[in-house]
Order: sequence, then structure tokens, then C-alpha cells
Amino acid sequence: MMKQHTTNCINTFIEVAEDCPVSQAQIPPEKKEKTLANLQYEKISKNPYQYTSDDIIFECYAFKKDISENEKQEERDQFFSKGQACLRSSPLAKRYGFGFHHNKEGKVALYPRESEEYQKLLNDPNITKTKAMRSKRK
Repeated sequence: MMKQHTTNCINTFIEVAEDCPVSQAQIPPEKKEKTLANLQYEKISKNPYQYTSDDIIFECYAFKKDISENEKQEERDQFFSKGQACLRSSPLAKRYGFGFHHNKEGKVALYPRESEEYQKLLNDPNITKTKAMRSKRK
């Protein structure tokens, strides 16, 4: 069995990036081709606390690469045999103004930066905080 890397976090809140351009969360615009932002947004906003970060990241990859259901497990093992970028690099947190909360089971939900829940999570001393990655290097 190959070593498996993971992007999953437990009891962690990923804040919007410092250089995020919006003060209120925006739903990623629909394009002809579904973008990573669209895919992540749909999957998480429709199913809060149903999926882990690994589930989301792999499912979006599988969709983009058109991987069939019966190939998924093998592809997933292969995919996570290398380190993958976590949700800190998601356009939802970098560009569109959403924070990600990972609960105690490592399942993820999205919170718009202007929401009361976002503030609550930010101010909760029992949750680990980390910021999304900046888009531009200074």
C-alpha cells in the first residue's frame, strides 16, 4: 500500500485570504466549463458537513478527469500517494470570500465572510484558525 497523504483537517477554520478582493462572499459565476470553484461550491454548499476535504478535492479532480465510478478507488489511492493542495488554496477562500469550517469529524461546510456564523467561528477559542493562501506574492 502506498503512503497516503491527506488534506483533511479536524476542528479547523480556514479564513478568507488576506488579499481576497471581495468583502461579501460571491457565488462563483457559471462558465461553459465548470470551474474548480463551481464544483467545490456546489458540492459543499448543497451538502454541508457531509464530505471531508479529501472527498471534495478528489471528487472535483475525478469530475474534471472524467474518472468512472469503478476506477475511483484506485485513482484516489494514486492521487493521494502524492501530497495535494488543501482547501487553503481553494478559489472559494482566495477569491470568492468563503471560509471553510472542518468539524470534529473532519467534514467541511462553507461560510460567507459577512455571516454571523463566520464571526462566531473566528472568535471561537476552541477552533484552530488558518488563513487561505494569498493569491499574489508580495
